[in-house]
Amino acid sequence: MEYGITPLSGEDREPVIDIFNYYVENTFAAYPEHNVPYQAFDMFLQMAKGYPAGVVKDQNGRVVGFGMLRSHNPLPAFARTAEATYFIHPDHTGKELGKMLLGYLEQGAAERGITSILAGISSLNPGSIRFHRKNGFLECGRFRQVGKKKGQEFDIVWMQKLL
Repeated sequence: MEYGITPLSGEDREPVIDIFNYYVENTFAAYPEHNVPYQAFDMFLQMAKGYPAGVVKDQNGRVVGFGMLRSHNPLPAFARTAEATYFIHPDHTGKELGKMLLGYLEQGAAERGITSILAGISSLNPGSIRFHRKNGFLECGRFRQVGKKKGQEFDIVWMQKLL
């Protein structure tokens, strides 16, 4: 199956939130306890404003993943650093789509002068930690027991990739 990436747009609202809500319901990758409404997409767009953001689409134009960079800190001293967020529909994981999406975000980051990408990952999400290691991120810190979801405490593992 062929896949491509297009910039994130308002047309992607429902499939993006549906993918995100899958991870809310079934994993520790997304932090809300309960599904978010479609209006949450506006927050995603606002967070990604001025940063690369894209959706992965299959050959039929169906959204099967999304990702974005966003500000790590709004102060000018941190303008070269961004945080990454990405989710792939569970039926499409293991197909190198995460790697493709990360490459898209890295290219857009480099074009904007971003030299450091951060990822804050739940310690209860070992698959994401492996993905980031495999794609050049190094663990650079850990905030212990700062999150709690479904009654389980978790750490946030901070990983970084220098471009």
